[in-house]
Amino acid sequence: MNQWKEKYQHKIVSAEQAVKHIQSGHRVVTGHACGEPQVLIEALVARASEVENVEIVHMVAMGPAKYTQPEMEKSFRHNALFVGGTTRKAVEEKRADFTPCFFSEIPRLFKEKILPVDVALIQITTPDEQGFCSYGVSADYTKVAAECAQIVIAQINQCLPRTGGAEIHLDDIHFIVEYDEPLIELRPPKIGDIEKAIGENVAGLIPDGATLQLGIGAIPDAVLLFLTDKKDLGIHSEMFSDGVVSLAEAGVITNQKKNINPGKFMATFLMGTKRLYDFVDHNPDVELQSVDYINDPCIIGQHHNMISINSALQVDLMGEVNAEMIGSKQFSGVGGQVDFIRGASRSLNGKSIIALPSTAAGGKISRIACELDRGAAVTTSRNDVHYVVTEYGIAELRGKSLRERALALIAISHPDFRPILRNQAKEKGLI
Repeated sequence: MNQWKEKYQHKIVSAEQAVKHIQSGHRVVTGHACGEPQVLIEALVARASEVENVEIVHMVAMGPAKYTQPEMEKSFRHNALFVGGTTRKAVEEKRADFTPCFFSEIPRLFKEKILPVDVALIQITTPDEQGFCSYGVSADYTKVAAECAQIVIAQINQCLPRTGGAEIHLDDIHFIVEYDEPLIELRPPKIGDIEKAIGENVAGLIPDGATLQLGIGAIPDAVLLFLTDKKDLGIHSEMFSDGVVSLAEAGVITNQKKNINPGKFMATFLMGTKRLYDFVDHNPDVELQSVDYINDPCIIGQHHNMISINSALQVDLMGEVNAEMIGSKQFSGVGGQVDFIRGASRSLNGKSIIALPSTAAGGKISRIACELDRGAAVTTSRNDVHYVVTEYGIAELRGKSLRERALALIAISHPDFRPILRNQAKEKGLI
């Protein structure tokens, strides 16, 4: 233990000292989601009066994202690769930017210097005896950003769980800030009757021995509630949360039938509560790898019985999916949805599932629409969509004509909107 302490002793600085190496005009990539290095970001924000035009790049910010506040506009410019709750207003008001990109291809932006990385702010575990540190809960693009950065500043946090897979050596870190603090937690969502009905419908599409990719939110968590009678399920997912822990402890998820990385929970980041973090800590069956591996459709497609489960904001009657915009306003991003839909499509007996409630705004708006909202982007094309599921049933679209698709989607829309949708479909010439 003393060997690695001696090796990095000269790299230890305070957070305030570390972020002084960030200069005006630098591009800074931060650790992702619950892996956000909170103390480093706070220290950087405190330097706002000393810098100008520092670009801060990341996907979901789980912290307060103070650098997006209006008074920070001269100092910092956020470039969102996925829009979250704390960054949405800044993007909407044009005080921050949004860059569309498949999750799997973000590392390429850094490697090929499309977005050259000046500074990476990361959070890692204490070193092992060989001087290697785990990325804990955020390997995704964080690992590649650190490998490509001119300067790597690492918060070493003893509260961070040690996970297998992606790691970084002390030799590759320029400045170390020792600061222990609880991880950001994602509390379990509330699961209502609608989510339960959707979850039960989705669960009916999942066979024993399937490998699962799960998105974030109430619907994926609801699906897990209805898998207790399944056998030998596996996980190869961009992320997983607390719901997976219950099924693992019940012996439902064993990963034993996976033909790629058998026996392993494979993910690129984790979001959950302390229960999840305790489960993955020093767990030899859990492995995090960078997103250009986990979300690579060619890797995903090598799994047999790969099931991808993702959500959406809207689906039109041709099967086009909008999962990221409300009208012309950017609400989130593509994330890994298309990566896994295309990967599952390549899988032997694979299935890709888009699951969503039939209505929004308290039942006033149908999420199954004749056309997507004006200004909304198509996240997943109609050529890629396989199953669409609501609380009213399952529409299988693959191999179906436009007429058949429209009829199938109207059948799983809310009953109150079916007559309207039929009339709109006739006017458009779909049926």
